[in-house]
Amino acid sequence: MVRIEGGRFIMGSDDDYPEEAPAHEVTVESFWIDPTPVTNKQFKRFVRETGYVTYAEKKPDPRLYPGAQPGMLFAGSVVFTPPDHPVPLDSHFRWWSLTPGANWRHPYGKGSSIAGRDDHPVVHITYDDARAYAAWARKDLPTEAEWEFAARGGHEGRRFAWGDELMPDGRFMANTWQGDFPHGNTKADGYDRTSPVGSFPPNDFGLYDMIGNVWEWTCDWYAAHHAVAESCCETPGPHRGGPMEGSFDPTQPNSPIPRKVLKGGSHLCSPLYCKRYRPAARHAQPVESGTSHIGFRCVVRDTTG
Repeated sequence: MVRIEGGRFIMGSDDDYPEEAPAHEVTVESFWIDPTPVTNKQFKRFVRETGYVTYAEKKPDPRLYPGAQPGMLFAGSVVFTPPDHPVPLDSHFRWWSLTPGANWRHPYGKGSSIAGRDDHPVVHITYDDARAYAAWARKDLPTEAEWEFAARGGHEGRRFAWGDELMPDGRFMANTWQGDFPHGNTKADGYDRTSPVGSFPPNDFGLYDMIGNVWEWTCDWYAAHHAVAESCCETPGPHRGGPMEGSFDPTQPNSPIPRKVLKGGSHLCSPLYCKRYRPAARHAQPVESGTSHIGFRCVVRDTTG
């Protein structure tokens, strides 16, 4: 793991998506963080030693999905399924599919596998799956502020983790989307979906894939805006940010599933649709939902002072 010296920094942004505001000063204590997202190889060892079964490998509890058709309650997960033609960008259901049999072992559904992908980030991981791995490894999940502080690499005010240009001197710095989204990925950066961890340059803290490749779980409950008066990390620890009750999706009143904050963007982030390949960017994710572009990394909080 990499030790990050604590300090104060400006978290969030007033210049991009509204949920990133307001930019505000936060103090973070020293901590250790994994240099890469957790890989298939690492997660495979956890499962082998514990017998753990992920959420996507189990049939969902119908009580969490009132009104759902019984035929939709199957073991599986959500997979990016690109259309073969241009589509309006007004609904993500045009490119996401709830896929039977999709899970961390079978990232694109039945018939797919992670053979030869040991060094890719594990995906289809829910919040509880990530938390179970962290507990087994005697680690924790980062708070949003810890994650963002680490992603910035010790630099204040940069738009990206490496500077203010997405591609300095034409160089790809992260695994993101190139081409027309969601149907025309040119794969100019060399990858169609996930990439082996460490395929792109680290930030100035020596951390890889903080931007792009896969979204990463944090332990903060999601809120529509940063709550400055209750800064999420003035004291490090889990469950910072807003209260759990404020994390529910107001557009889904019949499915009261709390949401956590994801950070970092993924290989699907595109300048045409989702410019969330930045340290300040954040995304709400229901705790019971994993997808083919969500992973995680762990931290250990420094108790040495």
